[in-house]
Amino acid sequence: MKIHTDNFDLKQTALSGQCFRMIMQDHDTARVIAKNRVLYIKDLGGCDLDLSCPREEFEAVWKEYFDLDTDYGRFIDSVDRSDDFLMRASRCGSGIRILRQDPFETLISFIISQRKSIPAIQTSIEKLSALCGDRIEEDIFAFPMPHAIASLSDKELADCSLGYRASYVREAAERVASGEKDLEKMGELTDEELYDELISFCGVGKKVANCVMLFAYHRIASFPVDVWIQRIEDEHYGGRFPVERYQGFAGVLQQYMFYYVRTERGD
Repeated sequence: MKIHTDNFDLKQTALSGQCFRMIMQDHDTARVIAKNRVLYIKDLGGCDLDLSCPREEFEAVWKEYFDLDTDYGRFIDSVDRSDDFLMRASRCGSGIRILRQDPFETLISFIISQRKSIPAIQTSIEKLSALCGDRIEEDIFAFPMPHAIASLSDKELADCSLGYRASYVREAAERVASGEKDLEKMGELTDEELYDELISFCGVGKKVANCVMLFAYHRIASFPVDVWIQRIEDEHYGGRFPVERYQGFAGVLQQYMFYYVRTERGD
């Protein structure tokens, strides 16, 4: 099926660092593995997209996943015109949307992401999915359920190239599988309460907690700070980005800035 939408660019969203299973197959086509489904999207140009799913599935699953009911133009219009850097970043990344991802997959993915390059993160996630995720299509597997990861041996986890993160992944999976932590129920908490619950997981610090809040729970006020954003803050904002100027949606601008600096470096 075909859709027409503003402020949604496949490549920008796929390369924005928020999702490790939305991957460009060529210059105009992305493959997304999410919600126990696989979707192919082709950019037809002129804000037109072709999706490999029926309209019923689009309305039930993908419209929300890609956050297509949110007006991202208003975030861009709110940028301080005197902030040249942020103006350039928002123009460069204006097609990024904040995906509404599964909380467990996002939690495990960002635990794995620490001190890893994006290709290395993707490799670990694909190994883990192939090892104990449900098969969707030939050689394509859903992200594993908590109990499936919790049941893996130490060697099996090690074989997924997790390194020291293996114990963190196991602990998170066990706590969710046992019901000790209800990630869906946590979505009802305030931002402060949700943050506190997330950092209670081993291996989850401030940056990972904010990534999970932003990319799984759509708390778009969350502002993850990694080495890229810290560099931006130091070079352009005297050490601190003015999040209070953009209360309620600073996380969207964080994505524009992250994508912009990595694009400028050619990464």
